[in-house]
Amino acid sequence: MIRPDWIAVDWGTTHCRAWAMGADGTMLAEAQSAEGMGQLAPAAPEAYEAALLRLIGPWLGQAPVSIVACGMIGARQGWIEAPYMPVPCAPVGGGAIRPTTRDPRLALRILPGLSQSAPADVMRGEETQIAGALALRPGFDGVIVLPGTHSKWAHVSAGEVVSFRSFLTGELFALLSGQSVLRHSTGEGWQADAFAAAVEDSLSRPAALASRLFSIRAEDLLHGLAPGVGRARLSGLLIGMELAAAKPYWLGQPVTILGADRLADAYATALAAQGVHVARIDATEATCAGLAAAHALLKETA
Repeated sequence: MIRPDWIAVDWGTTHCRAWAMGADGTMLAEAQSAEGMGQLAPAAPEAYEAALLRLIGPWLGQAPVSIVACGMIGARQGWIEAPYMPVPCAPVGGGAIRPTTRDPRLALRILPGLSQSAPADVMRGEETQIAGALALRPGFDGVIVLPGTHSKWAHVSAGEVVSFRSFLTGELFALLSGQSVLRHSTGEGWQADAFAAAVEDSLSRPAALASRLFSIRAEDLLHGLAPGVGRARLSGLLIGMELAAAKPYWLGQPVTILGADRLADAYATALAAQGVHVARIDATEATCAGLAAAHALLKETA
């Protein structure tokens, strides 16, 4: 029977993950469900509470348990809105919202995301990973990259997020490879040389992106592309465009990438080709470390 000291929750759009945490910081157990915010919204608060209890119920005893949650559960369409904290600020520690719950055992606090007024930008969930990266590497000053559907580049200094930029790169890749004419030429597989060449092409000539994208289909029709070339080239062109726009962030800066999957590998490869030394941190490790940092700060101010 597991009785955690507190519970960490990462509640995103598609999934909800929870970790039972011991008083000494050890992870006692983990659980996940497909009841993400996207599956529940719009719903009454009771639906979110029920989904949480289905996930962590076996860990609960009779006494209230502190639960710290991050992610889309704090969005306007989620359980309850946790308003954004404007940068520059520490990634976690302020603005947590405590929703009303029927079950008295749920001492739940939802962390806010971060916002930037000019240029307008927001993040929700990534701020906790950034906090985790800073907890794992104290004193880090530089840039943290979070690849994903909406990738983030965050400039951090003195324990604060100074500024950040988001890019729709991952969503563009999904749309173009799955719903555009390029779906006929971007099947499975991966060709590393094609990716590297496409990154360099797009980074040096980002204004030609739309034309270079269509050339993937044209070349496949006229000459036939080897397996994996079209998909790698599409990814390289889009990431190269992102690197061109994010150059003020990575040029001359120490860079840490949060992620251990193939997408994070692609970003690391693209940056290394530009002479950027990249450090890596596992995204789940960063999430848990960030939630632990938030829990410690909330405990201090309780």
